[in-house]
This record gives sequence, C-alpha cells and structure tokens, in this order.
Amino acid sequence: MHCKRMGLIFAMLLCATCGVSAQEVGAAEPPGPVSFSWINWVVLAVYLAGMIGVGIFFSRRESDSRDFFLAGGRIPWWAAGLSIYGTQLSAITFMAVPALALTPGGNWTRLVGSWTILLLAPLIIYFILPLFRRLNVQTAYEYLEYRFNVVIRWLASLTFIAFQVGRMGIVLLLPAVAISAATGVNVLLAIVVMGALATTYTVLGGIEAVIWTDVVQVIVLIGGAILCLMAAIGSVGSLTTAWELAHSADKLTIFDWSTSLDAPTSWVLIIGFFFINLVSYTTDQTVVQRYLATKDEQAAARSIWLNGLMSIPTAILFMALGTSLWVFYQVHPELPTPDSADQIVPWFIVRELPVGIAGLVIAGIFAAAMSSLDSSMNSIASAIVNDFWLRLQKETTPHQELQVARMLTLGIGVLGTGMALVMGLSNITSLFDYFNLMIGMLGGGLAGVFVLAVFTTRAHWLGALIGLLSGAVATGLVQLSSSIHVYLAGAAGTVTCVAVGYLVSWLIPALRKDLTGLTIHTMGASPLQASEASAGPESLEVTTG
Repeated sequence: MHCKRMGLIFAMLLCATCGVSAQEVGAAEPPGPVSFSWINWVVLAVYLAGMIGVGIFFSRRESDSRDFFLAGGRIPWWAAGLSIYGTQLSAITFMAVPALALTPGGNWTRLVGSWTILLLAPLIIYFILPLFRRLNVQTAYEYLEYRFNVVIRWLASLTFIAFQVGRMGIVLLLPAVAISAATGVNVLLAIVVMGALATTYTVLGGIEAVIWTDVVQVIVLIGGAILCLMAAIGSVGSLTTAWELAHSADKLTIFDWSTSLDAPTSWVLIIGFFFINLVSYTTDQTVVQRYLATKDEQAAARSIWLNGLMSIPTAILFMALGTSLWVFYQVHPELPTPDSADQIVPWFIVRELPVGIAGLVIAGIFAAAMSSLDSSMNSIASAIVNDFWLRLQKETTPHQELQVARMLTLGIGVLGTGMALVMGLSNITSLFDYFNLMIGMLGGGLAGVFVLAVFTTRAHWLGALIGLLSGAVATGLVQLSSSIHVYLAGAAGTVTCVAVGYLVSWLIPALRKDLTGLTIHTMGASPLQASEASAGPESLEVTTG
C-alpha cells in the first residue's frame, strides 16, 4: 500500500500493513500455521462464551434507549477510561504497531504521536466535555443542532455513520486473516464467529456489555503484550543483548527534528497526531458515548485522564514488543515467519507462548476485533435512533425505543459481518486505501465544525457548512499530495474549516440563536438555562446577530 493514500483516522495503523516478505525478516523456510492445541481451543471457547454471558447479564438492566446507549450513567470512571482506550486499541493496532519494527527503516519515531493525547486532554475536559454533559446530549451531533441547526447535525451524523459502516468490514477481516495465518483456522469462519458473537452480546447488553468487554479486552491484550515481550527477550539471552542488536540497526530512534513535511518527523507527528486525536475525541460518537455513560462530569474527566495516561506507557510497550520480535527473528533466522509483518504478533503467540496462555491472548485478539465491531454497532444505532428516529418521531414509549435500538443493532451487526465476508471472498484489500481517503477528507473538516461551535460565537450554520466542505477539500489535497505527509491531513482540514467557516460567518450576516450555555464564552448559564437548552433546539431564542 502507498502511505500517501492512507486515511486520517487510521494512518498510523495502515503504515504497518505494507507487505513484508518472510525473507525480509529473516525467514529461512516456507512458513505455515501450527496446530492450535485443544487446550488453546478450550480457553478461546470459554473466553468467547464469557462475552455472551456479559451481554445476558446486562440485558436485565435496560428499560429504554438511554439505558441501551448510555447505561443510565452507571459506568465507573475507570471502566469508562479503559473502554475509551480499548475503543482506540483495535486488533489491527495490537498487531500493526509492533509490526512497524519489522518494516525497512522501522523505529520508534511514531511514539512521539502518542504523547499528544495528554496535550489534548485538558482541551476536552475543560471546554468540550462540560458542553456535552450540561446539555444532556445523547450524541455529539445533537450539540451541533443546538449550536447551529438540524442540517449540520444530520450532516455530521451521516458522516460518522458512513465512516463506521465502511470500517466494520475491515476491523473484522484483517484480524481474521492474521489469526488464520497463525492458527490455520478458516478466515471466513473466524469472521462469522467474531461477527455473530459481537452482535449477540451487543444486542443483549447494549453499551454496558460493550464497555465491560472492552475492560477485559484491554487487560488481556496488555498482559499478552507483556508476556510476548518477556518471552522474546528471554529467548535472545538478555535485555542487554536485545538492546545492542536493536541499537546497532537504528531501531530505537525516537526523535527526528528535521523540518521536512513529507516524512514522519517529530514535528509532523506532534502536529499531525494532535489533530488526528482531536477528530477522534470530539467528533467520534464511539468515544463521546463513554464520556456520557459515567455518572457526572468529574467522572468523565477522570476517564479521559486515565485514557491519556495509559496511552504513553502502552505505546512504549507495543513499540518494545515489535523491536523485541525483530531481535528474536534476527537471533533465530532458522525459524519461519509469516508472509506479512502485520501477522507477526499472533504468529509468535501461537508458536512461542505456552499452551493455554497462547489461547487466552489469541482470544484477546478475537475480542479486540469484536470490540471494534460492537462499538461501531452501538454507536451507529445510537446516531440513527437519537439523531434521526427520535428527532422525527412525535411520540414513543421506552419499550419502543429499546426495541428499535436492538433491531437496528442486529441489522448493523449482520451488515458488518456480511461486508467482511464479501471482502474476504473477493480479496478486496485495496478498498482500505480508498475508504480511508474518503473518511480522512471528512474527518478534519468535521473537527473544524466542532471547534467553530465551541470556541466562537460569530460562526453560524452556513459558515460551518462551507467550512466543512472546504476542510474536506484541503484534507483531500494533502492526502493526494506527494510533498506533504498524510499525517498533516487532519491539521489541514481542521484549520481550513475554522478559517473559512469563521470568514464566511463574518462576511455573510445570518440569524443567530441565543448562545447561552452553548460556547465556552457563554458557558456560564444557570442550571435552569442549561436544562431548558437541553429540552430541544426549539427552546432556544432566535435573535439577530
């Protein structure tokens, strides 16, 4: 794959999916899957059955769509924080980030990007989170209707839905391919199992089941990464030996302060990933739902800090794992390796970890793929129900809301699994490039719309709309350019959207709503005003600007 065509949100992941042959990482014989012992199968089956049990347990707590989508605010802050992290940590991430070390020139430079989450966390906690919580919204896009109008809300929601629908097939297919290469299990069977199980427990347990399975998944994957790291280093003799080999091959470089804009230098990574994370943590309903599922604003803030503080040490862990695997196969060139670098982690797990432990970690990869799918299912259903169905329905009952939510989730799960099967049967891998190009064009502009909404009082809906379109064009130009690195696409889209949107709002007069409680400049509304604002856009007074 050509890195310049990678999309904004998954840019870091895709760079690791470039095919690296077994010969390039030192293989001396044709690779092939090993037998996945019956003990590993038992561990895998018990783990996956436990996921269904989680769904059954939480299904008894749901009485309406708010329970199904926001868990009635019952989620502890630490579980929400782990779930935010787990939502970003897909099975693709778990396999692809360590694989960077096995690619030509692979080193630790991309570690710099993970630090930007801590720069972004205060911005989210002190400015954006209070608006979402005090307006009592159920989706991020509901806020955009209060701030602008229903057109902007629907456009933003549709953008998110399109992205998630396109993403579902990929997050099932790629882990299934890697697991198949390592264990010999049929790719299509792996897709069906993951899709069916994720759909079942999400339909039953809603967001509570999704969040608590995320918690288990994060613990298992981090524990598995630590075990793999220890096994790899132990097999090469010592940490000193591993360090010397990696250092001599320039695999441990972290900083590159050159000013080039067409390479992943430290400056490009800091700027690029700040805006990439801005897109995820402000516009992505799968993340915003976690903010809203806690009991109050303080708990949501703690969950964001926990996610940010986890991101740096775990990024170091995954980078160290990749480097240790590179060292391991350099020291043992006689050992077979997979055809592609992004399959190296499950390959190593099955062949080098003890029986039983290997089954548990492979189950964790299964669960990580399922976690990506269940988050998409629940958040898409949340967007459809809250941004469209409830917005257009005059009267509903809690039972009707819950039934519609579950039926939508079921249909979305079947759709995502079907897409993965079609892609697996057709071997359509190039769609990943085009898909990410599309969503990358919209992502930066959408983040710009939220910046206009939260941080300005002048911006109106027409300015936001023209800014969004302008941001999409700017993002697309960067992604297709050969002189600017793709990581800067989000920055280009966001900055362009804000600049154009603000200018248009300044040049074109328009009716503006009473912005009490809707921006950081007017956030000091009384509890009564905030309550009235949350009742719906009709309650906001319209005045001339």
